[in-house]
Amino acid sequence: MAKVYRVFVEKKKGNDIEAGQILEDLRGNVGLTGLEDLRIINRYDAQGLSDAEFDSAVKQVFSETNLDNVYYDLKIDDGWKCFATEYLPGQYDQRADSAAQCIQLLTAGERPKVASAKVIAVKGDISDDEFEKIKSYIINPVESRVASMELPETLDIKTDVPADIVRIDGFIEMSDDEIAAYHDSMGLAMSVADLCWVRDYFKNDEKRNPSLTEIKVIDTYWSDHCRHTTFATQLDEITINEGKYSAAIEKALDQYFEARADLYAGRTDKIVCLMDMACIGTKYLKKHGYVDDLDESEEINACSINVDVEIDGKKEPWLVQFKNETHNHPTEIEPFGGAATCLGGAIRDPLSGRAYVYQAMRVTGSGDPTTPFEDTLDAKLPQSKITTGAAQGYSSYGNQIGLATGQVTELYDDGYVAKRMEIGAVIGASPKENVIREVPQKGDVIILLGGKTGRDGCGGATGSSKAHDSHSIETCGAEVQKGNAPTERKIQRLFRNPEVAKMIKRCNDFGAGGVSVAIGELADGLKIDLDKVPKKYEGLDGTELAISESQERMAVVVDKSDVEKFENLARKENLESTVVAEVTDENRLEMTWRGDKIVDLSRDFLNTNGVVQHAAVEIEAIGDDEYRTQVPSALEKMTNAEALKANLSRLEVCSQKGLVERFDSSIGASTVLMPYAGKYQLTPEEAMVAKIPLIKGETDTATVMAYGFIPKVSRWSPFHSAAFAVTESLAKLAAVGCDPSKARLTFQEYFERLNDAPTRWGKPTAALLGALTAQLGYHTPSIGGKDSMSGSFNDLDVPPTLVSFAVGVSEASKTASAQFKRAGSTVKLVEIPVDGETGLPNYDKAMALMVEVCNKIREGKVLAAGVVKEGGAAACVCKMAFGNKTGFTFETKLDAKTLFAPLQGSFVLELADENDFDGITLGTTNDNGVFIIDGTVYTADELIAEWTSKLEKVFPTDSGKTAKMPIDVPLYKERSIFVAKNKVAKPKVFIPAFPGTNCEVDTARAFEKAGAEASILVVNNLTPADINETIDKMVKEIETSQIVMLPGGFSGGDEPEGSGKFIATTFRNPRVSEAVTKLLNCRDGLMLGICNGFQALIKLGLVPNGKIVDIKENDPTLTFNTIGRHISSMAYTRVTSVKSPWFSAVETGDVFAVPISHGEGRFVADEDVMKKLVENGQVATQYVDLDGNVASEMPFNPNGSVCAVEGITSPDGRVLGKMGHCERKGDNLYGNVPFEKDMKLFESGVKYFK
Repeated sequence: MAKVYRVFVEKKKGNDIEAGQILEDLRGNVGLTGLEDLRIINRYDAQGLSDAEFDSAVKQVFSETNLDNVYYDLKIDDGWKCFATEYLPGQYDQRADSAAQCIQLLTAGERPKVASAKVIAVKGDISDDEFEKIKSYIINPVESRVASMELPETLDIKTDVPADIVRIDGFIEMSDDEIAAYHDSMGLAMSVADLCWVRDYFKNDEKRNPSLTEIKVIDTYWSDHCRHTTFATQLDEITINEGKYSAAIEKALDQYFEARADLYAGRTDKIVCLMDMACIGTKYLKKHGYVDDLDESEEINACSINVDVEIDGKKEPWLVQFKNETHNHPTEIEPFGGAATCLGGAIRDPLSGRAYVYQAMRVTGSGDPTTPFEDTLDAKLPQSKITTGAAQGYSSYGNQIGLATGQVTELYDDGYVAKRMEIGAVIGASPKENVIREVPQKGDVIILLGGKTGRDGCGGATGSSKAHDSHSIETCGAEVQKGNAPTERKIQRLFRNPEVAKMIKRCNDFGAGGVSVAIGELADGLKIDLDKVPKKYEGLDGTELAISESQERMAVVVDKSDVEKFENLARKENLESTVVAEVTDENRLEMTWRGDKIVDLSRDFLNTNGVVQHAAVEIEAIGDDEYRTQVPSALEKMTNAEALKANLSRLEVCSQKGLVERFDSSIGASTVLMPYAGKYQLTPEEAMVAKIPLIKGETDTATVMAYGFIPKVSRWSPFHSAAFAVTESLAKLAAVGCDPSKARLTFQEYFERLNDAPTRWGKPTAALLGALTAQLGYHTPSIGGKDSMSGSFNDLDVPPTLVSFAVGVSEASKTASAQFKRAGSTVKLVEIPVDGETGLPNYDKAMALMVEVCNKIREGKVLAAGVVKEGGAAACVCKMAFGNKTGFTFETKLDAKTLFAPLQGSFVLELADENDFDGITLGTTNDNGVFIIDGTVYTADELIAEWTSKLEKVFPTDSGKTAKMPIDVPLYKERSIFVAKNKVAKPKVFIPAFPGTNCEVDTARAFEKAGAEASILVVNNLTPADINETIDKMVKEIETSQIVMLPGGFSGGDEPEGSGKFIATTFRNPRVSEAVTKLLNCRDGLMLGICNGFQALIKLGLVPNGKIVDIKENDPTLTFNTIGRHISSMAYTRVTSVKSPWFSAVETGDVFAVPISHGEGRFVADEDVMKKLVENGQVATQYVDLDGNVASEMPFNPNGSVCAVEGITSPDGRVLGKMGHCERKGDNLYGNVPFEKDMKLFESGVKYFK
């Protein structure tokens, strides 16, 4: 048996950011004030290595000399208590996986086995009960457990050979009562009536007992998650209770039945159901000529519209696809994994439609995250842990895959304590010619592409379809999938290749239901060989292989003749692909495992989706307390001046900047609006806008997405809430200069478990009827959506939720931002017109107003626009002012309703001419930085402090730490005299793409636009032979290139606990290292590393030494930001030295706004090192404030770098490493943040060789 090695690694004092955060969390949130200190020691076990290989792995992979302490025998001092925690067996551990891959790159041999754990040691006055409380707070039993401290004999997963799949003896003879008992014993999601239907099918049609797998597959297929059984339930009776707005609901119901009569005349197969209510608006509008851009096919991946994209002055047909996805149940029980796979699943829908997904929006619903730990409900995680863990998971996945998150909003309502809402909405695009949709034919094959299959996610579809109680939460850990963003990134790159895309006849992603649904839906007749499904580990039985929802997998249908070509192209992207099924003409779904046909079902039976359920609907009368037009109760009896300040600290209104900054908002170099506008980056934008992503060429065509929903409006009236949610989402499009009349919608419905209660059914019915009135009234269809109908926990229910997402197409150059633009402007509240009888928007007038706002924004007559939501017009004014710290003088004695009522969908407009719009004049902007209201004066800083304080302990924006500034760094104006002797007309740039790299395309585009030839090499590490072949290719690329560029990303997921290790390990290969040395010493070459690339350069010693060296304890490095989280924003940086040829196009002292996005950007160096760097002009760029002064504190020094260092060079300047993403550049990007954006780095690098 191979030896198991063990090592412990702990961050040195000052670098132990994570330990400090958990210590403060336990003290502040859990109340363990007796806790004095806390240590985190990462434990690694490795098997399959020699002594020498393990020693190298410890030094280069598991630890870093200048950051970590290493122990081979962990001794815990007296006075300390400790425990270890690890993932449950079978759960994906990215840290261990990345370590194993990195070690394989080091040894070029077989991939070793690696297991990781965390040892938590605590010191202080802690009782045994409090120690157990610490364990329960840190360990989520859904995914983790207490780990043994003993060294295991082996890391091989001990598995028994699974038993044969059983047939359920006597099933077809069971009585209805026996079926009901069996149903309860199996915990099935389908109804008892469904199971009786299954019994009758097997008895009468198949004339045999089913296998266990067949029952599980049917249960999965018919789950609410997969087949929307709640939405497909027949509504036999709809009663509307008498009330103020009952006539309005009656009229909406009449509209629905009139549309049915128009569309379904003479048909008897179209039942009245929620699904029909959700879809009928689009059908009706399409028939009557209002939907002319819909892309329709049998393959349904996501909402898809035809768009003309102007590229280099020529219009080309493209498809824009968008999708919203929820992972409410998984995120509730395992926040990190649930939220990560929410985004992963959302991406895979348009990706399966061959679209490149380039921007995401996150809208979530949470209970109050400031709720004390002791008030947490039994069997629930604390709200703060759910919301912070979910933010970590979603951002981790999006940041790794390289997806810009353009907007993040969390909605707070006590109802979301029942079950969290986690929505990911994404938008993608592709040239239309790349999308070939054909009907699969007999003999076509199904290729399974991407990740391997494990037990994670088994039962996810059925689990998310159930209501939950205290007991069920404890038993559903296997239902949560684990995400692997680097693998999905590879699939994105593969599908972006036109040669690959055009081979795909049909594609389905592995979301809910696993193989049984993802492959099972691709064709009517299928034979699936489960033995061919790649496994993460042995021991899985046929049922698990059929329903596992392991992530990052795609099922594609290709012609048999294209298999070899497809698999070769997949291999080039470092992806595994396997033929697992064949299309037949038998109209049956068959699965075999170990030679046993364990599934053999009629397609016609599967497609029945079970017994049609029946329900009665009672829509309750709507109360008179109309939330939308009322002053919030928290502000009652206050003066306007008092309410102005108090309003900003309300949970529904306060700043979420500390949450939003965790998400990379600029990756892809297509972001038109950063999430926050103004020089202080404090004005939240109303919508997200991004240019269509191109590999070649330039475009001004941009997509826009916005959401609409206020929970408390929906609690008052789900009917009105849905109509105003649509209105809000459309108004937000108008507010950024996008024509709302051409928008398309998609809805997210999230409701309580309906059971058999007519009043509960009344809530989604009312909401969908309200949404239907908006679609018909605005002539704007909802062409997609997602329903989640299990928002209940014990006696708690989520608020009735219908979130509207609006998508439009605009121009980047015509996009407006929300911050006030100048002093002296008149600002007005322009209310959305409302029909007094129905309480709904007057749709014709409302759309006319929205279009007018849009047009006048594009004409420059409206300088800035905000849309009223929670907080009312007053909060809207404040937030529009904060971005530039513009002051505001309110009109005197304004009505409290005008200022504070959430008049959803109304506009706050900064006007170039005060006579342009009728409305209520709110006041005038001023340049004094003060707010004056009814004689009371506040400074902008006072109000900003009030706005930002509420969630500061949950989502901090300031680390509270000042960066070390041991010496002054003067400007270094002397330019390098180094000249390239080897002149090249078109220099070649080598760009390696490691697993986790995500900036290679942006970087290649930047170099190509500057006149270089860019060559991207995907690093393949599937086998030792692949690694050796990659090394050969890498050496040749370096030998034939003038520039080596190490792009940004998360190589290896920035694991194990440290960034850039994949890259640094590979470049220490003797052959690669020699090629780099010759490039720099013999061929006058250049090197550039940005973000992850900078991290690799400094870990190789190339900066600051100019050569690859062994790292010593006092060498400079990059480590975790002092705030302990990822930061994405625009950073202000000055050019401090122009010694490097990379800065030949700029002058010292020039200041630029550059996108940053990193978790490990803090530059660390001692005083002696800093003196040498400064004396030699190697400090290239520094973080500065708005006045150009070097910054020591957040936000201007975003990571706590010593001397505010953002970039450094080698001694001669030819190797440059910097954190800011200068490659993310282009016309009309980041237009809502001032300063010049382009340092001309790439042009300077190319010019050096001319």
